[in-house]
Amino acid sequence: MASVLIVDDERSMRDFLKILLEKEGHQVAVAENGEKALKLLEKNNSDIVISDIRMPGMSGIELLENIKSSNSEMPVVLITAFASPDDAVLAMKNGAFDYISKPFNVDEIKSVIESATSKSAGSGSGKPLDLSDSFPEIIGSSREMLKIFDMIKRVAPTPANVLIYGESGTGKELVAQAIHNHSQAAGHNFVPITCSAIPEDLMESELFGHVKGSFTGAICDKPGLFNEADNGTAFLDEIGELTPIIQTKLLRVLQEREIKPVGGTRSKRINIRVIAATNRILEEEIRAGRFREDLFYRLAVVPLRVPPLRERKDDVPLLVNHFLQKYARQLGKEIQEISSYALQVLMNYDFPGNVRELENIIERGVALESSTIILPESLTFSGGIKRDNPSPAGNAPFLTVAANEEELYQLGIEVVVTNLERRIIAHTLAKTNNSKIRAAELLRISFRSLRYKVKKYGLD
Repeated sequence: MASVLIVDDERSMRDFLKILLEKEGHQVAVAENGEKALKLLEKNNSDIVISDIRMPGMSGIELLENIKSSNSEMPVVLITAFASPDDAVLAMKNGAFDYISKPFNVDEIKSVIESATSKSAGSGSGKPLDLSDSFPEIIGSSREMLKIFDMIKRVAPTPANVLIYGESGTGKELVAQAIHNHSQAAGHNFVPITCSAIPEDLMESELFGHVKGSFTGAICDKPGLFNEADNGTAFLDEIGELTPIIQTKLLRVLQEREIKPVGGTRSKRINIRVIAATNRILEEEIRAGRFREDLFYRLAVVPLRVPPLRERKDDVPLLVNHFLQKYARQLGKEIQEISSYALQVLMNYDFPGNVRELENIIERGVALESSTIILPESLTFSGGIKRDNPSPAGNAPFLTVAANEEELYQLGIEVVVTNLERRIIAHTLAKTNNSKIRAAELLRISFRSLRYKVKKYGLD
């Protein structure tokens, strides 16, 4: 059983969680604010901290930062306002083990405690919790992706609707597919629907079906995509593109669990799970009157954010190797590996197009390379390396190729300088027994600059 510290300014919430967790056999301490929580942790270190985000004085995020600065392995679970992905994203970015959205149920609290306890118990071995083997369809072993895998495992067995946030190209559909594959509906259809790809005047018919003669061109009955997903999962990608009329009809489907085809007189009961995805901030769409708030709450029972590739750079080598093998087979090339210099170029790139862009870069690299190893000359970017001359195609995207000596030389200088600076800072920190203040003095830079560079180079 775990030693749990609960931090919440509301006494009723503290009492509720204390009684709940003590019944489960955990040792529980409570604090009404962040300052008292830190004092308790100084005296008696807990296994897990559960804290509200919105509190007077020190916020939950600030408490998280304080805890992580002294004990980076401490699992901290933050409680966020209902359906508040902004809070959730901020919590995960700052190192929270997990977040729980209000209102929450008892089973959710128990599940989070169990996961955090497993992490805490395994931290002594120095090996992070590895769930990546359970999801072969998703490439990644970074800390950020392990959190995604853990969330998939927790939400998949439930019937809860899921709203997946993420930039274009991050792999939202792969996450949705993984949720379906690990759910009780895994033996039934997974039906992906790209909302922006269906013409507005055909959307209702495509989703709900139609009966013969209901409109010009309806020469026979058509069941519709929701009917195809019956007993399975409907994945609605780019959900923010739905028109107000279709949003209203979708809300009825989620509430009543039935569909009526266009021109039909009878409704049909259906049993589907809806997983939606968006690269928009739906809260802004709601404020602008473009998205129904009640539909948002129906969809975002469980919000899940897929991080962009620039936030999980540790996964780049794994992804490169995966795509390299894939396209070497497809294109009949004998390419076995990527040069360390070419890989360093990729590691220094921010990938605005995320994993999809990386895949395109490797596919082109394999196609262009004539040797058995990917060299920097074969890497083609869509904006990472700039040239002074304008695009010959006017407003068309301009692909810049790192193929001439000047560009390669400049890239080489940047890589060398970066590696040298990192080694110097690491050596100085070791020399000063990890004292950032003393290291900053020896390096003759400000403490703030050193702290930024330590975080940038992953030297914490």
